[in-house]
Amino acid sequence: MTRERFEEIAQTAFDNLPEDFKSRIDNVHIVVEDYPSEDVLEHMKGGKYSLLGLYQGTPLPHRNTWYGTSPTGPDKITLYQKNIEAACRNESEVELRILEVLYHEIGHYFGMNEREIRAAMRNFQ
Repeated sequence: MTRERFEEIAQTAFDNLPEDFKSRIDNVHIVVEDYPSEDVLEHMKGGKYSLLGLYQGTPLPHRNTWYGTSPTGPDKITLYQKNIEAACRNESEVELRILEVLYHEIGHYFGMNEREIRAAMRNFQ
């Protein structure tokens, strides 16, 4: 799949978020990379070929009055295209996996832990 098509699917998934969630997302940059960098892997449990996505930043519930008082770079959600594609058999599965991974990482932005995200995703499906 081309990078452009992959990004288009991710954009559509983001655009289809419920408005009450989407309107609360602020200062987040969503990017697509082939694989996690060596720097990312040093801080993660997963391997280069197993990590599908990553949220990096200050979760919304942890943003106090100090947040934004000095220059604050955007939080970052990274989708790892090659790993997502490797976990899927066709484009339909890629679309579903992008949606799942993006929503999972947005859950971290909202301050949810892994258990809470998995429970929410069960209710979502």
